[in-house]
Amino acid sequence: MAVITSLAEKRQEKQLRYERNMLRELSLEKLRAKVLEHFLSFYTTYRVFPSVVEEGCIDLAIEAYLLGARYSRFGYYGEKADSVRRRCVQEEKYLVDTLFDFLCFWGGIDEDLVSQSLYYACEHYIGGWWMEGFERGKKRRRLKLR
Repeated sequence: MAVITSLAEKRQEKQLRYERNMLRELSLEKLRAKVLEHFLSFYTTYRVFPSVVEEGCIDLAIEAYLLGARYSRFGYYGEKADSVRRRCVQEEKYLVDTLFDFLCFWGGIDEDLVSQSLYYACEHYIGGWWMEGFERGKKRRRLKLR
């Protein structure tokens, strides 16, 4: 008797395999360096628990990286990065808002000026990782490494 699998299960397996392959190209040292590069002033000013904040930032960077990689197929077929980015603007905004709320919680930030600059830093951080995933995904597709 044959085993029946659904199309949804097959899609999920394929997506997980693709994400694992994409994550092999990402190093933990690079993730940590980018966190320090973007949020070093946040660490020194608010003296939060650095390991907790670092882990949260790394988790969201991975999510943004995988989101960009997922949408890289549109770039492979010739669509510009800006127009592809507009397709996933809600998901990217969710990641930015999550990171911002996370940092505000751990830093106890209520000031408008500080929170506005922190929000822009979060946007830049998530956007950078989205673009990194997008470019790496496009490269993998060009090399037929899906």
